[in-house]
Amino acid sequence: MSNGPLSGIRILEVEGIGPGPFAAMMLADLGADVIVVHRSRSDPVPGVRDRPITDRGKRSIILDLKAATDRETFLQLVARVDGLIEGFRPGVMERLGLGPTECRTVNPRLVYGRMTGWGQHGPLVKQAGHDLNYVSLAGGLWSATLPGERPSVPPTLIGDIGGGALYLVAGMLAGLLAAQRDGSGTIVDAAIYDGVAHMQNLLLSIDGAAEGGPPAQSNPLVGAHWSRTYLCADDRHLSVQCLEPKFYRVFLERMGLSDDADFAANQFERTAWPRLSERLAGLFLQRASNHWDSVFSGSDACVAPVLSPGEAYLHCHNRTRRTWQMTECGLQAAAAPRFSAWPVSAPGPIPDRGQDAAEILSELQSAKTVSQAHDPT
Repeated sequence: MSNGPLSGIRILEVEGIGPGPFAAMMLADLGADVIVVHRSRSDPVPGVRDRPITDRGKRSIILDLKAATDRETFLQLVARVDGLIEGFRPGVMERLGLGPTECRTVNPRLVYGRMTGWGQHGPLVKQAGHDLNYVSLAGGLWSATLPGERPSVPPTLIGDIGGGALYLVAGMLAGLLAAQRDGSGTIVDAAIYDGVAHMQNLLLSIDGAAEGGPPAQSNPLVGAHWSRTYLCADDRHLSVQCLEPKFYRVFLERMGLSDDADFAANQFERTAWPRLSERLAGLFLQRASNHWDSVFSGSDACVAPVLSPGEAYLHCHNRTRRTWQMTECGLQAAAAPRFSAWPVSAPGPIPDRGQDAAEILSELQSAKTVSQAHDPT
């Protein structure tokens, strides 16, 4: 989306995995010119695409940051960009001679984005970890535990993307705005641990949420019969989450349970939840998911089928919004959020590794030539 709201912003990304590339992809989706510095790689990494979706809309150059000539090229790129994103453990970029001090020396306006699990300081910064570890230690996994069950493994959307990439994007945008206003860059310390903790401020408005009692007593959405998934006769699942009483009443009406005193009187009675959940489970298991879809269609009962991305692509809502799009590289989700001034565009192309090197180096040479022409010495 070269004409998006971030058109004219330049970002340099050091190849990484997970939240860093996702954050850079999001900035590219919004119109930024993102150059990703790929490492030379002779063999493919098992299970990882050579052209990942998170590289879409970016330009690629291959540099060996351990080589002096390529480090010099990297710093030349740094001098011409607005922001930088890297996701190494603390100290790695410094050891390469490409840390914030060196980079901001050649570009004082640079917003230097750092994406890690534990952050840039603290007793765990040198320790390895993954999404589940960061979410656990930040308190994010505890409150999602169903009564009588062990904590489940959530998708990496909660940690890597929610607590990591999106907070890095917010930090980069704030830093870029400040640099435009003050002429001075900053270092963005985006830690998944911090982001996951910060997201829980909404739950902490509930009495007892911070005390460490049973998770179901601190999170009103855990354990309730009106906030869970149910198996249908065709082995498909439905999600139910009719929190507000007015929506709960619609749910009971569509289920034919409006006159059932047990359901009507016990929406928020925790001791009744296991019993009512079991009753609903038995009802949903009697019919296939398409039956229930027709029962709740067009209502405010807050019921939706559990779909795969491929199924979501085929859903009628997606046919209108085109959130999911089929591309030559397979199924992808369109850029988000949306803006009135820029239409929703197709996902950007995914570059081959290093395919834009000649163009990028030519731009550096042109910039150098222009600079020399304006240098009176």
